[in-house]
Amino acid sequence: MNFVSLTIDSIVGFIALFILTKILGKSQITQITAFDFIAALILGELVGNALFDKNAGILAILYAVLLWGSLIYITEMITQKVSKSRELLEGKPSIVIRNGKLQRDQMKKAKLDLNQLQHLLRSKDTFSIQDVEFAIFETDGTISVLKKSMQQQATRADVNAKPESVALPYSVILDGEVVEDNLKEVQLTEDQLKDELSKQEIKDYREVFYAEWKEGEGLYVEAY
Repeated sequence: MNFVSLTIDSIVGFIALFILTKILGKSQITQITAFDFIAALILGELVGNALFDKNAGILAILYAVLLWGSLIYITEMITQKVSKSRELLEGKPSIVIRNGKLQRDQMKKAKLDLNQLQHLLRSKDTFSIQDVEFAIFETDGTISVLKKSMQQQATRADVNAKPESVALPYSVILDGEVVEDNLKEVQLTEDQLKDELSKQEIKDYREVFYAEWKEGEGLYVEAY
């Protein structure tokens, strides 16, 4: 293996990719869509293959980067100029919580399950689905959250309130199945859980899409 040639090709490939990233803009990194992800993978694969292909040299690397970069740039221009193409190429945000209610159909279309949704909400400092008025699953895989008015952060202009203890909500039923570990955390038995469900006129936990327990507030339930 010619290490000198490989070193030169690697440096040229690195510089070419760096320049291409600057030209394409920050959106390729900060707001990566499914299309951007595929484009980045193929671009890296082209450069990687060119580096270890004995028949490919600096010109081949530059050509591969230039060609693929041009295709990405043209696609970006199309999405900017033709609004109807954006949904096809960039995807469409999905409202997964609307007016405080989980939207199962939208979650299904977005291939988003409850565990993933809870993880995304926690990344937004939201530990309970009850606190959310609207949640939008963005095309880059992140989530935007609009909390209910009573859960929004207070400002300095608000009236000072006495501090209260904070309770962590636990999911006790997901997709019709009891989460045993969380049930133990909140020190509830299955019989006690069934009693709580019966108070809300639910006979079987398999009828429940989502349920969470929060100390001091009790059981919150969303049925199928």
